[in-house]
Amino acid sequence: MTTAPTETAAARGGAAVPLSRNRAYNILWSSQLMSELAMEVAAVAVPLLILARHGSPLQLGLASSALAAAHMVAVVPAGMIADRWDRRALMLGCQLLRVLGMASLAGALLLDRYAFWHVLLVVVLEGLLGSVFDPAEHAALPQVVPPDQLSTAVARNAARPYVATLVGPGVAGFLFSALPLGPFLANAVMFALSSVALCFLRLPRGRAGTAAGAGTPDANGADGTGEADGTDGADGAGEPAGRDIAAGFRWVLGQPVIRTTMAWMMVTNLVFSALLIVLLAMSGEDRVGPGELGLTMACFGAGGLLGGLFAARLHAVARPPVILLGFTWTAALGAALMAVVPTGLPQGALLAVMAFFAPLANTTVLTYQLTVTPDALRGRMSGVAGFCSGGAGVAGPALGGALTGLASGGTAAVLLCAGCLVLVALAATASPTLRRFPAPGNPTS
Repeated sequence: MTTAPTETAAARGGAAVPLSRNRAYNILWSSQLMSELAMEVAAVAVPLLILARHGSPLQLGLASSALAAAHMVAVVPAGMIADRWDRRALMLGCQLLRVLGMASLAGALLLDRYAFWHVLLVVVLEGLLGSVFDPAEHAALPQVVPPDQLSTAVARNAARPYVATLVGPGVAGFLFSALPLGPFLANAVMFALSSVALCFLRLPRGRAGTAAGAGTPDANGADGTGEADGTDGADGAGEPAGRDIAAGFRWVLGQPVIRTTMAWMMVTNLVFSALLIVLLAMSGEDRVGPGELGLTMACFGAGGLLGGLFAARLHAVARPPVILLGFTWTAALGAALMAVVPTGLPQGALLAVMAFFAPLANTTVLTYQLTVTPDALRGRMSGVAGFCSGGAGVAGPALGGALTGLASGGTAAVLLCAGCLVLVALAATASPTLRRFPAPGNPTS
């Protein structure tokens, strides 16, 4: 396998090509966009299909729980797999299997052979394969992007989910209305196009850790250089899988900055996920129309997309502690204001402001994580991060429903969420790690 163009340019000391002309980066970006767009389409199309086939609320809940459970079960082992196996082959295999899963469901609908167990199987398969694809894609990013462009690449990646959030649900509804098998056929086509693109991806032959990883403990706790063991890209090959996974957890827990930011992001995501459910319940209490409710949720996607577009510029001029603490306090203030403004679009405007700063905070944290993590451990680091964020995503809606019930009203539940975010902001401000969060060029400070 040939060396990626960006790695070659860096090795020769020449100027790296712009990201817009970096073929390997654009392949990674578009492949993950296809995955995220397909997941957004499926998130709407699967419930529509179950309801159209007179499915029960229990079946809806089972499908949602199966997806979340598959993700949680697979994401940590998937990080280990991304460190042991060829990442390009791993991503390509995942996309090809996803093509088969979605095509089988579209074919069953075409032949009028709908079965709930089939839908459940495809949902579980999607959860497993998505969890395997994501750490491999995250770990491959520093292999195709030079260090001085990494924060810009991460910022552009941060805008990507919001593109899928804005486009996916509308596409799913339109296609399902025209033809029930349409969304699933479209997903199969998107995964197929992603597979074709990945055939042209070239990653570096060896896997060397970043220079920033020098001096950090390796997976076994020794004082290493941050470089992968061997040149075959299979760090830990021949070791038991459980030991490899445990080594990844030990390394993450042994890094104070990574450990602190993961905990901070997990709690913030937990409360924010709960807040979204509370706002939906509050809108229902005030009889907000479906159109206005849709626009309110669209504000969240639009704010995140705009934030992703400006994240690289803001990241270049603002200090990391200012970014992280600023985002935390903005989220707390925005949540508090949601308790006093009318439901609907005014709350949507506040959601847009909060979402605008989220990609900037994510860019700051993820750039640091990818910079200091040795290449041989990036998959496992991404897997641990995915487990934490996934757990928050699963528990958050349940927490939001519980708060709404306990508070006996949406306004009181919003205030409880705001209070939780204020506590998070106070803890973040008191944390020496977040107050002194290192800049990308000085990861060990």
